[in-house]
Amino acid sequence: MSVTSIDASSSHILDNPAWAALTGPHAHFAERVGHAARYHQDVAPFHALSDEDDPRAWAGLAALVGPGGTAAVRGVTEAAVGWEVVRTGHGVQLVDTALRAEPDPEAVRLGPGDVPEILDLVARTEPGPYLPRTVELGTYLGIRHQGRLIALAGERLHPPGWTEISAVCTDPDHRGRGLATRLVRAVAAGIRERGERPFLHAAATNANAIRLYESIGFTLRRRTVFSLVRHTGAAALEETA
Repeated sequence: MSVTSIDASSSHILDNPAWAALTGPHAHFAERVGHAARYHQDVAPFHALSDEDDPRAWAGLAALVGPGGTAAVRGVTEAAVGWEVVRTGHGVQLVDTALRAEPDPEAVRLGPGDVPEILDLVARTEPGPYLPRTVELGTYLGIRHQGRLIALAGERLHPPGWTEISAVCTDPDHRGRGLATRLVRAVAAGIRERGERPFLHAAATNANAIRLYESIGFTLRRRTVFSLVRHTGAAALEETA
């Protein structure tokens, strides 16, 4: 896989999408201290630093999580003083370059009342973290069979001008029917209607998913790392604006 040159400047908004979302369209879901922010803890497990090399951002993050607290952040392989990296995972970011976006006649809009079914499907398929209020982040669509939710996809991070497609999953008994592709196209249609552009993330080890996304019109933009870091309780720099 080669990394596309599209939107590949180091200052592009997708280089730090959680920060762009939490300080932009998703600000109403944010808890923020200076140069660090996180989603409400029942919405999404993500934290963001304005700049991982800025001590003020780490000080703000320390204030958010407290001594011994953990944070899920992107782009960090070496933690700042007073922090330790608990674990890391490698991922890829893909952007829509040739996706055929279209509504799906079987797709239904999901809401808070569907959360128990969504959480059950997510637990069985493990597409990534999903919390009780994740459904509030954007449009989530599902396909049902005999009344049972069997496939899901929706919107997660929302930096200005872009929307991430996430939670793409299909019940194991119903795979091979193209349901995930149909829902990705349907979610993308709604994103395009707002004049925005879809993007998504996948684990770097998930070759099947990456091949699928590339085959339907996504292009690999960049590789990244996601880390869980823990505040050790050591003295942190005082946060300044």
